[in-house]
Amino acid sequence: MSVADPIPGFFVPVHRALTEPILLGGAPRTVAIANGTLAAAIALGLRLWIPGLLLWLVGHAAAVWAAKHDPQFVEVVRRHLRTPTYLGV
Repeated sequence: MSVADPIPGFFVPVHRALTEPILLGGAPRTVAIANGTLAAAIALGLRLWIPGLLLWLVGHAAAVWAAKHDPQFVEVVRRHLRTPTYLGV
């Protein structure tokens, strides 16, 4: 028995969907929904169509760019903001 062989009874196949982040249009789902809601509020509620569309386009493009570099960037930012700085100036 080599190291690469699974131990009987301890091998469970995991579906790929359980390990990959949930993306919506290439951006994390929560960020895409929040961005779309804010852009729709500006475009429809305030009747500022072009600024709302630009906000959605820039926000979604930034979220897709960040997700390409690190699909878990939202959790990383949350943890970064929650952790106090010990050597902060």
